[in-house]
Parts: sequence; structure tokens; C-alpha cells
Amino acid sequence: MVYRKNTLVDFMEIEVVWFKKDLRVRDHTPLVNASNGGNPILCLFIIEQERFNLPDFDPIHIEWEIDCAKELAKSLEKLGGSLHFEFGNAIEILERINSIHGVSRIHSHQETGNSWSYQRDIDVSNWCKANNIEWIEYQNNGVIRNLDNRDNWKKQRDARMRESNKEPPQIKNSVLFEGSEPEVSDFGLQARRLTNRPKPGEEEALIRLRTFLEDEAKQFQWAISSPTLAVKHGSGLSAYLTVGAISMRRVVQETNKQMNFIRENKNQFEEPNKWLRSLASFRKRLAWRCHFIQKLEMEPNLDLVAQNQIIDANLERKMDQERYERWKSGNTGWPFLDACMRQLSSSGWINFRMRAMIMSAASYNLWLPWRDVGCYLSRQFLDYEPGVHWSQVGMQSGTTGINTVRAYSMTKQGRDQDPNGDYIRRWVPELSDVPTKHIHEPWKMDLNQQNEFNCVIGETYPEPILDEVESRKRGVKRTYAARKSPQARDQSKAVYKKHGSRSRPQ
Repeated sequence: MVYRKNTLVDFMEIEVVWFKKDLRVRDHTPLVNASNGGNPILCLFIIEQERFNLPDFDPIHIEWEIDCAKELAKSLEKLGGSLHFEFGNAIEILERINSIHGVSRIHSHQETGNSWSYQRDIDVSNWCKANNIEWIEYQNNGVIRNLDNRDNWKKQRDARMRESNKEPPQIKNSVLFEGSEPEVSDFGLQARRLTNRPKPGEEEALIRLRTFLEDEAKQFQWAISSPTLAVKHGSGLSAYLTVGAISMRRVVQETNKQMNFIRENKNQFEEPNKWLRSLASFRKRLAWRCHFIQKLEMEPNLDLVAQNQIIDANLERKMDQERYERWKSGNTGWPFLDACMRQLSSSGWINFRMRAMIMSAASYNLWLPWRDVGCYLSRQFLDYEPGVHWSQVGMQSGTTGINTVRAYSMTKQGRDQDPNGDYIRRWVPELSDVPTKHIHEPWKMDLNQQNEFNCVIGETYPEPILDEVESRKRGVKRTYAARKSPQARDQSKAVYKKHGSRSRPQ
């Protein structure tokens, strides 16, 4: 193994800044407060081996985190700091650091992760108490800890977004890292190569934010539903937000600043109202992102248990391996869905509407269990954010009881978002010669046409796995039936009381 453990310089007492999902130096309260404390600082980034066996984990996740952490290390070095790369169990690593130095305090942002990270933090908290070490966890993004319901969440979240961003501190006394920076291959992992992978790190996140706000956001509101246009006119920030290479507060404030600039300088912008509508739409999506993560903060096992367990049990979805494999590989015989699945596998990203459609097809047409489907998708997303992801899985699979059943027509979505079929032809080359007239339903071609256009259904491209219309209708009917019992309705009321949005985010 190339990776080498570090040799720690001997200090009697230190402050540890544990970088988790906050790989940046700007707007980083734990780093600022630790720097003001007077003690030497050890900046810590842990690659936790236990994650590798989790069903929602993929090597692309840890590779992205490591690459962003390397950029963080460069930024910390300019400030006088030094980032320690450690591999192993968090408690064992903290125990070793404490035995060498004596840790006075640990500073970190609060983390809202999956059920595993939730339990990890409980264990670390207990270890800190047993060792008389203060662990200070600072509020992060728009998540409010220790809420019982959503009555005042939005007010608190919006107030958080208005707080001042903190500038990077100068680190006067740092514990130096003398090891080598790791590669993902050092841990026996191989990450798939992604097309259009973003450049890692905080500086690149800031560049992407400015490019979006100043050059590309005008089309956001109209382009975000298209799997092709969203690549250019979407913000491109989700992977950076996931690892905290940029803070939500900074994104919100920069968006507000750009909107104010446009209002005050309308003569400098072509169609300024279009710019403002798009940026307002983007800002709402930022608020919804916080809203979804808040669900996981308040119910940390959403990756394990449906919000409405009675509805989930009533649905009685069972794994059908053939359907599951064809869905995963993009070989369902539904061209637009297959194109989306292949784009996702190739790039690690697809736009929000297509994520919803993908989950809808698995849930209502194919009747697959939500958790198996959700874990597979989490492994495909470079920007896997557990709070957003598992909240969306629950919504789109119909297992919350408080959301409208959203069963997408894949053919309609294809015609709406890819009317000429260019997207389908790019990602499903078996259909590259099929004319636009038949591209969304190639099975309707007669045999002569299939031969003429090099697409023989059942040979070069699969027959539809099911009748799309009938399977969707059947799935929707079964879903509504699962919600009818008094017990299911009572639990839905409890879900709404805890998680339901009280007002539209702004």
C-alpha cells in the first residue's frame, strides 16, 4: 500500500478540526474558532474503512472526497495549516491522536448523513465524554438540530442564510502532517471513470458558482427539466455542496447579490426579468435542498425504514431480479428511460426531473422495492447527498403518505424533453438510425422498418419490459389502495406533522 501513516509532532494539548462534509476554508466556523483558541491545531480528514461495505457507497464517492480534500490541504497550507489524511476507524484514530498529544477539544460541523454516520457520531460523542474531551459541533447549512416538527424551521433556516460568511483564518500554530496524500487505489478500490466530472475543490466551486450566476443562469428555469440543457444551464454545484466545498449560505448570498445587481442594472441585461425568474427558481431549489436534508436530520434512519411503514408493508413490493437488472443497465426497451440510466452511469449525474422519473419507473411500472432501488441510485450519483436522496426516494416511491403519487410517463417525458430523439440516439446507439417518428416507441415499427433502420426489436434492442401505460396505471392504483386504511392515514398525519413543509421556501 502506497499510503503511509503520518508522524505526529508532540504537543501537550491540541485542538482538532475534523473536516467531514465541509471541505473548504471559507465560511468554516470550526476552523475559525479553533484558530482563535491559542492551542496548536490539527486539521483532520478521515477515510473511514467501514463505509466501503455500506450498500449506498461507491468508490466514486471517496475518490471525489479525497480529491477535494487534497485541494483543501493546499488552501490550509497557505493559511499556515496542515491537513492530516488518516485511514481507519474514527475512534481509533482519535484515540491515537489523543494518546500522543492530549486533545482538549474537537471542532466540527454537524453532519446529517446516513444511518451509519449517525451511529458513528453517537459513538464518537460517547468516546469524547469518556475521555473528558469537548466536542463542539457547529450548525451547518440550513439544517436545524433538535427540532420536533417543522413549525419554525423555515424561519430559522432563512435567518441562518442571512448570517455573515466567515473569512479564512490565519493558523499560527499547526501540527504538521508528514505522511503522503492517498489515492483511492491505495485502499483496494477502483472508481469508474466519469464523463464530465467536475474539477475538485473549493476554488473550482467558486468559479462554477460565478460562471453560473453571471453567464448561464438565465435559462435555468426553462432548461433544468431537460437532461441535456441542464448540464449547461444547471448550477453544477451539487457535487460541491455534497462535500461542503462551498457552503449553502455562500451560494444563497451570492445568488441574492446577483439578483440585486440585475435589479439595479437592468439596462445591462437582455431580458432581465427572465434572469430574475430563473435565479428565483434556483434559490427555491436551494431551500428545498435544505428542507429534504432536514427530514433526515429529524429521522436519521430514512435510508433503512420508510416514513410510512404501514403503506410500505401494504405495497408488498418484491424484488424481481430480471426487471431490476434491465432497469439498472438501461435495457428496459423504453428508450428515454434507457438513455437516462446510461447517462447516469457514465457521468454520475442527471437532472432532478429525470431522477424522479427513474425512481417512478422502478416503483410504479416495475414494482421494485424502494431501498434496493435507492441504494443502487446512491452508488451512481457523484453528488449523493443522503438527506436529499432518501427523502426523494420516499416521495417518488409513494411511501411517505403525504406526497402526491408522481408516476411519470416515460414516453411523454421523452417527447417533451427530447422531441427529436437526439438525446436517445446519443446514449442508446442501438437506435441511432431510427427516425424521429419512431424513436420514442420503436416497437411500433413493422419488421421491414426495423430492418431498414437497423433496429430489430428483441434482437438489437429489447422489447419493452412491460406495457408502459398499463403497468403505470396498475402501479398507481395499487399505491392509492395501500394508503386507504385508517392505520395508514393516521401514520401519514404523523409524517406530515413531523416533516411536512409549512410554507413555500423563498
